[in-house]
Amino acid sequence: MKKYLSLVLLILVVVLTACGKSSSNPVSTDTGTTTGTDDGGTTATTYTNSIGMEFVLVEAGTFQMGSNDGDNDEKPVHQVTITKDYYLGKYEVTQKQWVAVMGSNPSGVRGDNAPVENFAWNSLPEFITKLNTLESTDKYRLPTEAEWEFAARGGNSSKGYTYSGSNTVGDVAFTGPGNPQPVGTKKANELGIYDMSGNVWEWCSDWYGSYSSEAVTDPSGPSTGSYRVYRGGSFFDGSCRVADRSSNWPQPRDEFAGFRIVREK
Repeated sequence: MKKYLSLVLLILVVVLTACGKSSSNPVSTDTGTTTGTDDGGTTATTYTNSIGMEFVLVEAGTFQMGSNDGDNDEKPVHQVTITKDYYLGKYEVTQKQWVAVMGSNPSGVRGDNAPVENFAWNSLPEFITKLNTLESTDKYRLPTEAEWEFAARGGNSSKGYTYSGSNTVGDVAFTGPGNPQPVGTKKANELGIYDMSGNVWEWCSDWYGSYSSEAVTDPSGPSTGSYRVYRGGSFFDGSCRVADRSSNWPQPRDEFAGFRIVREK
């Protein structure tokens, strides 16, 4: 009888322990899934939302933004501090994901897993508003230029590569000639993020402007301007260094530009 009671007690202990562990599973604020805990406790390292967008955690940190070896608009090199962790899209937003949010596909070169392109920057606020509504949150937005470059350099895991994940452009970037390629076909960078060099230019939230020589914290660019920043180069050219900068008017469609999304932590 004592052995029987001991066995029952042992089973109860195991069951209660398992229940206690299951109650600490991560709970996200929208409909996706995380690894780890997203709100408090151990920080999730990845996040996937309801339409299959995958995100990678970029932890806060300080880095040297720009380059003294590139174009004039990459100078001066200056210290930037990012004070908050954020999730950045593991891949460029695909055509399938765009259609899931917007209902139609503007891309000139079609493919569900290819990056969406041939749209204007001015259409992105509508996309983000609809995505936030779809996911019942307000956490999605474009990256700032500083957030983009910090992640492209590998964040706090940076190895100082010229391109995002390598010193050899062909390892990590599709630069053409040709058309946009399916996302994630090249090697990832130090954070496990793909295509931050090459494939399509990636729009940022900032207006295009000159760098300051002073150290800055969480910069968001000029308050006004004529052009919006995009980064990373494309299938059409080789401007794929992590420090390369470019820009375009926000009104016309751009067949060489796509984007990736930030999900705030």
